[in-house]
Amino acid sequence: MFNLANLFTAANMLCGCISIILTLAGRIDIAPFFILLAAVLDFFDGFIARKLNITEPLGKQLDSLADMISFGVAPGVFMLVMIILGVDNAGLMLTENGQRLFQGDLSSYVIIQELAWIRATFYGEGNYFAASIKYLPFVALVIPFFSMFRLAKFNIDERQSDRFIGVPTPLNTIFFLFFPLYFSSNIQNWGHQSKFILNLFDCYTLTGITVLFSMLMVSNLPLIALKFKNWKWKDNYFRFILVGISLIIIPILTYWAIPIIVFLYLFLSLIENYQTKKNEIQS
Repeated sequence: MFNLANLFTAANMLCGCISIILTLAGRIDIAPFFILLAAVLDFFDGFIARKLNITEPLGKQLDSLADMISFGVAPGVFMLVMIILGVDNAGLMLTENGQRLFQGDLSSYVIIQELAWIRATFYGEGNYFAASIKYLPFVALVIPFFSMFRLAKFNIDERQSDRFIGVPTPLNTIFFLFFPLYFSSNIQNWGHQSKFILNLFDCYTLTGITVLFSMLMVSNLPLIALKFKNWKWKDNYFRFILVGISLIIIPILTYWAIPIIVFLYLFLSLIENYQTKKNEIQS
């Protein structure tokens, strides 16, 4: 039961729990890094299991349970918080004299917004969370909802041995990490952000993105599996292209590299699927 692979899986789950706690405590600048650590642990638990020839079915069940926490509940929580933050950011805007109305730090701002939402939603206090918009953050719960079905489907779907069908939960979660990371690193100059950024971080835009990417998890979209069975170029050139471009743009674009890599992965998967179908027809 307590073999090395399962301990890595358990560590993955604990990282998800820590991320949830940090998010609710207003530390959306730190919480995403525990999800990234969980993704690394999620990769290595399978790698270790294969290397040590651990084939017990318990490990597969533990992996899904851990992923449900780290890549289902945790992203649901921090997207719930991001939607709350997107309802009203007037305190971060600049006044006529070029000063921000809110002068505190990131965690204080997040907690103040969370408490305002809690008071309006659960205690009926009248504030800037109007009667209908106060329910909008609950839409973020579609992430754990669809993650549960995605993980269960993956366990029984034999088609996903060499490719994914639907966006994997870790990749979906990594995409969502962009929002808290970008917001936390730019909160001090939020009043100088472009109109595109302000619209992107609006509560309605975030809600739409959350629903769209959550639904992609249970779609029938065929995607490249990121497991290298060998190191031959002809068998892995889409994987090599993805990894190579990712290594180049991450240090250059930092947080913006996250959505770009995700969209590149989806684009390359579509090309790979088209070529596969074309070869099947020709043969």
